[in-house]
Amino acid sequence: MEENGRNSIFGPVPSRRLGRSLGIDLVPFKTCTYDCIYCQLGRTINRTIQRREWVSGEQVIAGLKERLECEPDYISSSGSGEPTLYSRLGELITSIKDMTDIPVAVLTNGSLLWQQDVRKALDAADLVLPSLDAGSDRIFQYVNRPHQDVTFPRLLEGLVKFRDVYAGQYWLEVLLLAGVTTPDAEVQRLADCIKRIAPDKVQINTVTRPPVEAFAEGVGQGQLNMLASQLHENAEVIADCRGIQEQPVLSMRCEDVLSLLLRRPCSMEDIAAGLGLHRNEVAKHLEALSCKGKIEAKLQQEQLYYRAVIPV
Repeated sequence: MEENGRNSIFGPVPSRRLGRSLGIDLVPFKTCTYDCIYCQLGRTINRTIQRREWVSGEQVIAGLKERLECEPDYISSSGSGEPTLYSRLGELITSIKDMTDIPVAVLTNGSLLWQQDVRKALDAADLVLPSLDAGSDRIFQYVNRPHQDVTFPRLLEGLVKFRDVYAGQYWLEVLLLAGVTTPDAEVQRLADCIKRIAPDKVQINTVTRPPVEAFAEGVGQGQLNMLASQLHENAEVIADCRGIQEQPVLSMRCEDVLSLLLRRPCSMEDIAAGLGLHRNEVAKHLEALSCKGKIEAKLQQEQLYYRAVIPV
């Protein structure tokens, strides 16, 4: 085990999909099966499919007990890496369900659902939100840059098999990139995959936070609405900065982040350490500031740095 479980709890933070979400970060920073070109957290440090007890499950539960008085809408397993890499995930979800009636959500990239033990680990969750960023292997390799053992057929197989066995709510997030997954042929491939997966909801997203690669460009709201209707008859667009940046507490902390960036460019780690925030909370603030055009990001030596945009 590498991290203190009590330090894994963060929030509640405002979420477009989950309301006020109390987060659990179960793996070390940027430990993931992917190295996505659009990730706002920077390049993946440890690209792996090895499942481990990265943090103490007992300490996670103890930390949650101390925070439940905040009455979040969801307890969500999400963070700065892929949560299904946590080997005790199923046991942890069951312990949370024994402790509280607050629903448990797991936000995952879905890359390990082809493994039976991963599917079983998610049985007790109320809501699972996997993602699909491509409808073909070529685009999958380009966008997600997966671990070599995670192939597109395996990804799709896992997403379909999980639908067959999971009794909870299953919401599929599809993140679109301009010029990459927006051509007609790629949209049709995505639509075909979504039909096979048959999720309860399809949620369409795009890049709204500064991505690790500058060439990962978002899609405009109008085009998103049009593409949503092509992808699935009940798809909804969730890529909208307005609701998040209007949260009062978020606005106050955004000013703290902006004040720091006015003094000097900072990485996400610098901001988190300087303001005593979790990286996922910092990501929310950076998203809101980016939507308002108040900051910009630049990649330097494979590290994403943010700086304030000074009005001319």
